[in-house]
Parts: sequence; structure tokens; C-alpha cells
Amino acid sequence: MLTLKRLALAAVIAVLPLTTSFAAKADALADIMKNKVLRVAVPQDFPPFGSVGPDMQPRGYDIDTAALIAKELGVKLELVPVSSANRLPFLQTKKVDLVISSLGKNAEREKQIDFTVAYAPFYSGVFGPASVKVAAAADLSKKTIGVTRGALEDLELSKIVPVDADVRRFEDNNTTIAAFLSGQVQMIATGNVVAAAILEKNPPNRPEPKFVIKDSPCFIGLNKDEPALLAKVNEILKKTKADGSLDAVSKKWLGAPLPADLKS
Repeated sequence: MLTLKRLALAAVIAVLPLTTSFAAKADALADIMKNKVLRVAVPQDFPPFGSVGPDMQPRGYDIDTAALIAKELGVKLELVPVSSANRLPFLQTKKVDLVISSLGKNAEREKQIDFTVAYAPFYSGVFGPASVKVAAAADLSKKTIGVTRGALEDLELSKIVPVDADVRRFEDNNTTIAAFLSGQVQMIATGNVVAAAILEKNPPNRPEPKFVIKDSPCFIGLNKDEPALLAKVNEILKKTKADGSLDAVSKKWLGAPLPADLKS
């Protein structure tokens, strides 16, 4: 009898790892569809990607993108405000299903989480009024360009600007913006987020994108080993790019359509 009990116990122990492994292998997409809720980490203090509006409700590019995905899935959207520091921990501890928070992709992050295709442009570039024809660095010849001293745009622009261009360096972003708006400089080298913030004020001197200096688009983050969710979100992003709805989000919050390389 004792031997039989031992054999039975051994059989139970042998099965345990298999059942534990099976239980641990969750399917995030199946859970979302079952619960009818998509939980998304979004920024709360990084306009125009995410901020709190006058009505005290979250708004921005990332919030609208999250809403598009929830609508395509046919589920309720639950927004979870996060900071840059806690957005990945919230994902990894399964407090959220996705991170849509102006998230850039790099080798270190790719060890921790997976990424969808890019959904939003995030870049440093040269901006200027429609009346000034510039399409590449060479076109800056004999033009005045404002840039914040020591910023990424300053470092990158210095590598490509023609020798006869007049680069004027200012001590902070606000001074650089003021120089452009007042006409001290014809062009401004800055981030597309800064340009969008200028456009939101609807100034007479409107900065339009001319060319990209350094590109670092935004991606949606999700936990590793969730192939069904990854494929589904990529499918939705492809659809919303094709039907123009994601392009409308870009125009609304960044003042410009999606770049051609993000539309595919």
C-alpha cells in the first residue's frame, strides 16, 4: 500500500510542472477579448502625446491611438496614466496590456519587451514657413537657422549644414522658438513635438516640416511571448494607416500627416 501511495505521489509531482507551465502560459489577447477591456498605459504629462485637458480628461496622440485599437477590437478602453519610469514595470507586472506612451525602441528595451510596428513619428528636423523652399540640408545655404545650443538638433545639424548657412544658437527652447516666431531666423531645427506645440498656438509664422535630421519613431510595447496580441495590434495599425484614421491623429496632434515611411 505504501509503495502504491508513493507511486501515486510521484505521478502527481511529475504532472505538476506540466500543469504549472500550462497555467503560466497566458494569452493576453484572449484575456482582453474575454474581459472586453483593453488596459493601456499612456503618458499624462507629455503633450501632444498625452496630457490632461481643460475638462480634466486625458487627451493626445497616444490616447487617440489607444482608442482606435480598442474600437477595432470591439472592447472598452481603460487608460492607465504612467510616467517614463514606471511604464515598463506596469506592463511587466501585467497592470496593463499595452504601453502606448511615446515609446522608442532600442536594444536594451528589446531584451525586456516586444514592439509593434511604428505608429507615430518622433524626430528631430528642420522646420520653416511654407514660403521658404527647403527639402534637404544643402538647401540651407545662405539661410538663417535657429537651434538650441547643445541640443541633439545642434549636434546633428552641425554635421550636415552648409558652410555658408547662418546657424544661430540660443540658450533654451523657448528662446529658440521666440527667435523663429519673431523672424530673427528663417528656419528652426527642433523636435517635431516642439514644432507641434508651436502650431497649437496658431502663430502667423507656422513651422512646417522640411526634412528629418534624426529619426526615432514611437512603437507600442507589449509583453514578450504574446504572438497573438502582437499580430492583432500590427494588423490594426496597418488597417488604420491604410484607411487614414491614424493619419488623422497625426494631423490633429502633430500638425502634419504621417511620414511616408510610417504609412507602410
